[in-house]
Order: sequence, then structure tokens, then C-alpha cells
Amino acid sequence: MTPVHEPLDAAALQAMGVLNLAHVGDAVYELLVRTHLSRLGAQTIAEQHKRTIAYVSAPAQAAAAERILPALTEREHAVFRRGRNARVHGTPAGCTVAQYHAATALEALFGWLWLSGQPQRCETLFAMILEDKDAS
Repeated sequence: MTPVHEPLDAAALQAMGVLNLAHVGDAVYELLVRTHLSRLGAQTIAEQHKRTIAYVSAPAQAAAAERILPALTEREHAVFRRGRNARVHGTPAGCTVAQYHAATALEALFGWLWLSGQPQRCETLFAMILEDKDAS
């Protein structure tokens, strides 16, 4: 059995379905958000949950994707495009189809980075999202 923390090689990542990448990326992104919010100080769980949703909703993730797009490498852009073009069935209430596709792309990118052994790059991109979000 392969250890969970061992990076996948390029062939395994390419063979993996983009929605699987997004599934992992959703967890990675939410963990980064929850860690960030926890570091901000004591809050009730209800407040933390409300603030987390403000970061992980499809519209918020679509806006985050727009912030980091200029900083992506060519390979990261390819993964992002693959995620954006994924066939998704249905769209949650409160977001457009375009926002949902961008959110899926962001999650796929974070999943790909994590699974390819680049957690530091996840943190770098997330820090860029926070800088721009805090500035707005």
C-alpha cells in the first residue's frame, strides 16, 4: 500500500479523473481556510463555520481562482483548464455555472498540487488569495 503522503507520479495524476482531483482539492482548500481562520483567534464554532463558508462557496472560490490565475505556471494552467472543463452534473443554488466550473478548477488545481507533493505551492497560492482578499 502506498503511504498517503507519498506523491503520485505524473502518469498517475494524468490518469486520475479531474473530479477526483477536485475532491481532494476541496479538502485541501478547506483545511487551509480552517487553519487560517483558527489562527485569527478565538471564535465560536458557529462563527468559524460561517466564515469558512465565505471562503469555500463556489462564488468565493471562483473569485479566488481569478486572483491566482496570473501566477500559475503553464502546467498549473493546464490542470486548471482540465478542471474548468470537467463535466459536472448540476449546480448548487447561489452560484452561476461559470462560477461552479471555476470553483471546480480551483479545487482540481489544489488537489493536483497536493497529490503531486507540492503542499508548499498550495500554501503559496492560498497566501496570494488571502493577500488579495484582505486588500479588497
